Amino acid sequence: MAVRMKIDFVSDVSCPWCAIGLQSLEAALEKLRGDIEADLHFQPFELNPDMGRGGESILEHLAGKYGSTPDQLERSQEMIRARGAELGFVFDMHKRTHIYNTFDAHRLLHWAEEEGRQRALKHALFTAYFTEGRDPSDHDVLIDLATRVGLDAERARQILAADEFANEVRDRERFYLEHGIRAVPAVVINDRHLIEGGQPAKVFEQALRQLATAGTGSPAA
Repeated sequence: MAVRMKIDFVSDVSCPWCAIGLQSLEAALEKLRGDIEADLHFQPFELNPDMGRGGESILEHLAGKYGSTPDQLERSQEMIRARGAELGFVFDMHKRTHIYNTFDAHRLLHWAEEEGRQRALKHALFTAYFTEGRDPSDHDVLIDLATRVGLDAERARQILAADEFANEVRDRERFYLEHGIRAVPAVVINDRHLIEGGQPAKVFEQALRQLATAGTGSPAA
């Protein structure tokens, strides 16, 4: 009988290692199909909550934040591109030139969870930003992505035009910060066990299998 596990994937839309981590986690869950049944929830985390409209060039941002040089950025981007390619995810570094505010994207993801479309929207946001170079803070982009995954465009427009789900998103962000999450992706299993970083699929598979063997989780109905 499959073991049911609650998995909270704490991440940001603009985090490349989060895109890698999700691909790896899903590959692991596919390997564990029949043994583990996952209830996957996407939780908000903003790497740059103070980012203004229009965003900032990646080179300028990383130089200011970490002191990264153009050569270091190029090597890092190539490593990320290669890891993504191994997992079937395309990072187009020529199109992804800026880092943007992601708060509104997290508000739509919160709503999408209520509508049963959160996972689809998360994938759409990662592809739009990392593969297509689109701005995840642009409301037209967000409405388009919501529509593509089967959400109501007019409802998405209403949410974005107001402050709906702002408090809920901030409460969840605060919860994870207060529980020690300082970097993402952070994968929390059944509210107790933490796997950090964009790990290879084999690491997720081994960890989940060990937790299932140890009796973590509950029998799937």
